[in-house]
Amino acid sequence: MQGELAKRVVRWQKEHGRNTLPWQNTRDPYRVWLSEIMLQQTQVLTVTAYFERFLTRFPDVQALSQSSLDDVLSLWSGLGYYSRARNLHACAIQVVQTHGGKFPQTAELLQKLPGIGRSTAGAIASLCFAQRIAILDGNVKRVLTRVLAFEADLAYSSHERDLWDQATKALPIQNLRQSMPRYTQGMMDLGATVCVAKKPACGICPLNDLCLARQSGAPEKYPVKTRKLKRSAQSLWLLWAQSKDGKILLSQRPIPGIWGGLYCFALFDSRDALEQSVDQQYRKDLEDAPAFTHVLTHKDLHLHPVRLTAPARAVKAADGRWFSLAKTLQLGLPAPIRKLLLLGEPTG
Repeated sequence: MQGELAKRVVRWQKEHGRNTLPWQNTRDPYRVWLSEIMLQQTQVLTVTAYFERFLTRFPDVQALSQSSLDDVLSLWSGLGYYSRARNLHACAIQVVQTHGGKFPQTAELLQKLPGIGRSTAGAIASLCFAQRIAILDGNVKRVLTRVLAFEADLAYSSHERDLWDQATKALPIQNLRQSMPRYTQGMMDLGATVCVAKKPACGICPLNDLCLARQSGAPEKYPVKTRKLKRSAQSLWLLWAQSKDGKILLSQRPIPGIWGGLYCFALFDSRDALEQSVDQQYRKDLEDAPAFTHVLTHKDLHLHPVRLTAPARAVKAADGRWFSLAKTLQLGLPAPIRKLLLLGEPTG
């Protein structure tokens, strides 16, 4: 079955797969790498605009390596998962310094670069260099577990290793120069457009007569993963301080942590703690803006902006710096902070 699976996926991708995305129809590892990092936990529609802006600002790995982290975080602002941006910058520097500006051509070497895991390395190596190597992102996991009726719980690493073995066995074995990029893209396309999480379009799937999950009548049962991260919540008070000449007080967030490396209003665990950071004679000028909730992947942030217009000396902020609004908007900012500054009102 597995040899037939690869042939069908290659044929289907050529005729029906996605072939017009801005990072497709290329074997440029820089573009493929950039898209793979951006697409982690992020939808294609969202990524497309960011991808094009990044290419305009950083057309190649050399340009990205020579940029500042602040420049990268500024362009990344709103895309979330900011460790990806930090690793992106570090990876570009390492590619230039260690590999002469050229990405390694094997998954083994690619995995040694910052931010590149097994599946991302496999995607770059197979799409750009036709290496016979598997990927196992969320879409591919869904396709494979359904076709194979793979019932083992992927919450356990040993079971995920078993699925990796199955993914490797399913790879094409002939004409790899053409078939490997097409197969890798095809598996991602199937998972994204046909074998979707809910209500898969089994009737138009090229693997429908091979799919054991379809035959069982329960394709949505797969993949099996029982352990889930629990959501949490946190309340934070934001000191939205502005000086008399219009400058804004920002601090760079520590790494690791929420919004690590980004510039942000000073954050406090309580309204009282925020007040203590303001000189007593100016506390009467603190003005509470409407609170709102900002949703992260596994945490809800209940944010309480508190505005203050006062001289810079009114705020005790050892690590804070004052920026003009124009300069502020060039920095890497968390999405809710950027929206507050642009719209003048809270938004999740």
